[in-house]
Amino acid sequence: MQNKVNIKNKRARFEFEIIDTYTAGIVLTGTEIKSIRDSKASIAESFCEFNDKGELFVINMTIEEYLYGTYYNHKPKAERKLLLNKRELKKLQKEVNTKGMTIVPLRLYINDNGLAKIEIALAKGKKLYDKRDTIKDRDVKRDLDRIKKSF
Repeated sequence: MQNKVNIKNKRARFEFEIIDTYTAGIVLTGTEIKSIRDSKASIAESFCEFNDKGELFVINMTIEEYLYGTYYNHKPKAERKLLLNKRELKKLQKEVNTKGMTIVPLRLYINDNGLAKIEIALAKGKKLYDKRDTIKDRDVKRDLDRIKKSF
């Protein structure tokens, strides 16, 4: 049984300029992983933040309540801890504190071992004119593909 869970944050690449990407594990409860396996999660409005102890948490990630969960069910918008190496955490925290960058989730998926992983990116916010350039490049590429297809 191959489960193809691949939840993407489509707006992240449009809103932010991606500098570096990392793959992190997530600390989840039983009902949370079951909802993710049913693809009942969203990372559209989510972002990552460090707490006082230097631990990285994903904020605003929505995992719907498990349909068959009883009173053990989880809160849909709880903060969830991300698991990275100490070296990676220190590097990310330094970048975020000094250069005005942010950490955004790009993709939530289940790996081959059945573990939930989240792909996060160190990113810098785009200005309005950068977004216009992105739209223009996308339109030009679409037009070129149409011309190539007609031949």
